[in-house]
Amino acid sequence: MLGEESGMSANKEARMATSLPKRADVAPEQTWDIESIFATAADWEASFSAVSARTGELDVYQGRLGESADTLLEALVRRDALIADVWQLALYANMRVAEDATNGASLALNDRADGLFSRIEAAAAFVEPEILSIDPEMLAGWVKSTTGLREYAHYLDKLGRQRPHVRSAEVEQVLAMASEPLATFSSVRTALSEADLKLGTIEDAHGAKVELGQGSLAEYIHNADRRVRQAAWETSADAYLSMKNTFAANYSGAVKRAVLMARAHNYESALAASLSPNAIPLEVFHNLLDTVWKNFPTWQRYFRVRAKLLGIDQAHAWDISESPIQPAGAPPQRKIGFNEGIDIVSASLAPLGADYVRTVQQGVEDRWVDYAVNAGKVGGAFSTGMPGHHPFIMMSWHDDLGSVSTLIHEIGHSLHSHHTWNNQPLVYSSYSMFVAEVASNMNQALMGAHLLETVDDPYFLTTVIEERMGNNLRYLFTMPILARFELETHTSIEHGEALTAEGLIELMADLYAEAYGDAVALDRQRQGITWARFPHLFANYYVFQYATGIAAAAQLAQQVRSGGPEAAARYIEFLKTGDADYPVEALKKAGIDMSTPAPIQAAFDILAGYVDRLEQLVG
Repeated sequence: MLGEESGMSANKEARMATSLPKRADVAPEQTWDIESIFATAADWEASFSAVSARTGELDVYQGRLGESADTLLEALVRRDALIADVWQLALYANMRVAEDATNGASLALNDRADGLFSRIEAAAAFVEPEILSIDPEMLAGWVKSTTGLREYAHYLDKLGRQRPHVRSAEVEQVLAMASEPLATFSSVRTALSEADLKLGTIEDAHGAKVELGQGSLAEYIHNADRRVRQAAWETSADAYLSMKNTFAANYSGAVKRAVLMARAHNYESALAASLSPNAIPLEVFHNLLDTVWKNFPTWQRYFRVRAKLLGIDQAHAWDISESPIQPAGAPPQRKIGFNEGIDIVSASLAPLGADYVRTVQQGVEDRWVDYAVNAGKVGGAFSTGMPGHHPFIMMSWHDDLGSVSTLIHEIGHSLHSHHTWNNQPLVYSSYSMFVAEVASNMNQALMGAHLLETVDDPYFLTTVIEERMGNNLRYLFTMPILARFELETHTSIEHGEALTAEGLIELMADLYAEAYGDAVALDRQRQGITWARFPHLFANYYVFQYATGIAAAAQLAQQVRSGGPEAAARYIEFLKTGDADYPVEALKKAGIDMSTPAPIQAAFDILAGYVDRLEQLVG
């Protein structure tokens, strides 16, 4: 039987104690080939000068887009070319900062690129309002009769969805003027949480006093030492509670802003205003919440087995984290070097076909991945790039399963972008948040399934299952709770009710009480302030898409593993779609109908299987 926890974070603490190499001392093969964008700094400067000289080239089209199909097409093509050129400048500068955020020259480069990007966006701002002023029937005729405009058909259709929600020029001007002051709620939240709020001091695992900060909080909340976890969770929650009225008043203002803007643009609700631009049916949102709530018993079963793994009678909030726990008596955590990690990735992705795997392997060989650990490198991981270039992955490799999981996740994003960029014009080269997390989580699901089939060591198998549950905990537990909280608070404001600190705390505590059942002890005040920890709530109805994304990914992975080449081919076609179709329709073509509860339920069925395996291991 697997017993109590032991020091999973020892490796992390050891890494922190070791001085990191400077960026210049890192082996080139561990870094991305940023020189493929601009070979030298002089090349970047030359391009910057050339693009800066073109910021006014769209002025000639202002007020003229309704003249003819040819004029409109010419303006769109020149706009897209200008955006692509400044995007390349910004991409290079952003990547330089990510390599070493302490490099002053890179920071200055980034500021200049951002400034130029803003100027070009402002210069192109007239285009879409002018298109909306063109008679819809005439515009449709232009699209049918003009070959070049047919490429923009979906873009124009998507833009046209806004037409019923566009007010008079005078009203739109006032709303535009109000947008900046109304955006201060998010800025206030950032200043309050990131700068003014003092999270408090705790003792670390060695008895030393440490001051909690936003950058270090996760390390202590996920610490192997239960006493440290508890202290970090309670102390930080108390800090948020000490400013609960300010957080509540600011959040209330943000919700009122969302409701105001929805009403001003003739939407029936803030939820409709959020979903309508991407043609996401309302039932997608409600199906998610209903299905998650029905499946909380699966989470409660997991929390109980995790408590048993920890050797405690009942779990508390600080025992439920996204970090795997190593049982006592386990051998040292298995080290996985980068090359072995690539082997695991390749084997896991085999169901997607030989071409997909070859692209991944060639990408690694061609230095798509920056995995070095160096001083000044940004934390976390991301995938970036643009059409005309290959994708790039930023991460740090720590010789563990978490590194492999991060890599395969970012490869999912990168291969999504790679397929889109190779098959779509610039106007469709991105994709909505609704599908953004599908490919990345799909890859992680494939890796989890592969390892569950091939790993024999019970301790490593426990780590694999815990990694999968931890990833889903954030997406299919926390995010749906936040989404329900959003729905309740927005509905309250839409009904003319007030939001107070105590009311928000009670609402969140009630939601967690339903979610935890009797499997987790509930501290109503400290759990109830959870909403104040999440900046995501200042992006209107954003968080639910994390849950729909991972659910779609889980069912897709299941289909690809059982459906063979045909299912894999459908999935690859989905990756090629980019923004050339509405996201729900794009997923339907891949075999996933998010307008029904089926994908959400399928994801929970898979989670239940993970819990079954974990129960067998723990005994």
